Amino acid sequence: MIKQEIGAYPDVITGKAATQENQPDVPVKPIPPAAMLVPGGPPKTDRIQIVQGGAWGGKWVQGLWHFREDLTRLSIHLAKWILLVFPLGFGVGTACAIFLWSLDGVTAFRISQPWLLWCLPLFGAIGALMYRWLGRDAEGGSNLVIDAIHEPGTGIPPRMAPLVYAGTLLTHLGGGSAGREGTAVQMGGGIASALAGWYRMGDSPDRVVLLMAGVAAGFSGVFGTPFTGAVFAMEVLALGRIQYKALAPCLIAALFADWACGWWGVGHTHYYLESLPLLGRHLDWLLLGKVALAGVAFGLAGRLFSWMCHTLQAFFKTRLQATWARAVAGGCGVIGLACLFGQDYLGLGVTSTHSGGVSIVSAFGEGGARPWCWLLKVLFTTLTVSSGFKGGEVTPLFFIGATLGNTLAGLLHAPVDLFAGLGFVAVFAATANTPLACTVMAVELFGVGAGAHLGYFATACFTAYLFAGHSGIYLSQRIGSAKYAGAPGAAESSLAHIHQK
Repeated sequence: MIKQEIGAYPDVITGKAATQENQPDVPVKPIPPAAMLVPGGPPKTDRIQIVQGGAWGGKWVQGLWHFREDLTRLSIHLAKWILLVFPLGFGVGTACAIFLWSLDGVTAFRISQPWLLWCLPLFGAIGALMYRWLGRDAEGGSNLVIDAIHEPGTGIPPRMAPLVYAGTLLTHLGGGSAGREGTAVQMGGGIASALAGWYRMGDSPDRVVLLMAGVAAGFSGVFGTPFTGAVFAMEVLALGRIQYKALAPCLIAALFADWACGWWGVGHTHYYLESLPLLGRHLDWLLLGKVALAGVAFGLAGRLFSWMCHTLQAFFKTRLQATWARAVAGGCGVIGLACLFGQDYLGLGVTSTHSGGVSIVSAFGEGGARPWCWLLKVLFTTLTVSSGFKGGEVTPLFFIGATLGNTLAGLLHAPVDLFAGLGFVAVFAATANTPLACTVMAVELFGVGAGAHLGYFATACFTAYLFAGHSGIYLSQRIGSAKYAGAPGAAESSLAHIHQK
């Protein structure tokens, strides 16, 4: 072993010998002077020894070396996930495009043939039997996807995607009050699980990230909101905790899915709030107070919706053992409600089938909703989804929030379209426990005007999230961080445990 004293080699920057008092000799290999002239310097092992002695330029050289290595690892990470999620994003976006085409066709046919409403119990029974014979293990729906992310050993059957696709079309063919996001999320999760198997990921952490990217792609494809989809996939897993490790894959998959839908010529509904340009550049504190009050109402409405969904579901399971019998009973109940209150509350409810009808679009205008419309939509939707019909809850939640916001605007003497937009995103934030994703959604759906007045939308969403408590439509969600001190449920427990108590 050859020993070299500190300062034996001159500093490459100053040309002076590096000296340090009271330092022990550093054992190194002899380095030929010619090595100093080779691009990149001496070999890595020797370089580390010289840096320790201070002769190779000190800590800044070591920092530059680490910076280069970090950039290399980051570039490899991004390149890897771009290659992995491009097929996922394009596949899920294409599936969403086919689904949205089919859904529009089925809805138009149902509107042209009103008698199909009387077939809703039959369609529900067919869907229930289809799941019983072909996909009993896929019946968990969106909660199964969330469980598979939390517990990597939990499998997602490949048949989940076609089953939920067919089940949702049957629901809307008969006029059931259900949504479409559940279908998209489950198709995204199913396609992602199939790709993970093809990639031979096993139960590795990459499989979890790929499933989250599938959720992001499904949400983005069905609503045309890629940034919301990415945030939603990271936020929906646990209350108060966001999984930023999946940020890049989720965003890339969501962008590819949105692009694929547009490439196939599928459009989405966007909304313009005329009152936003009139609000001024600075916060109106009186208006902000009204928004906070409305946020409380939106949170309580979301809490009511979640409670009714789970309570009715438990009632049906207790009273009727056969899944097809629950669907028949629920379908008959929806028919009865439609006979009493009209057909404005059937289906998605985005637009109305007749002049003067109530819909999401009409709720953004004066007189576009009556005070009890939101509550009737709660009844129609909870009865539909709790009895086993497929489709999801989010689009009906948009209806509930927009019509409730319309009513609150009159009570609080506030802009109608603004409060309809606030309710649109805030009730969803309360039931899905995703206030950040819903705040981002306001910008993507309502345009740059919403971004300029983001404080109002953030206040409504986060207030609704808080007042919804530890409730929600996804019982597989975990509690990452309690919403307030003394809130029910232990850390990492699921909302299902709280509901059971």
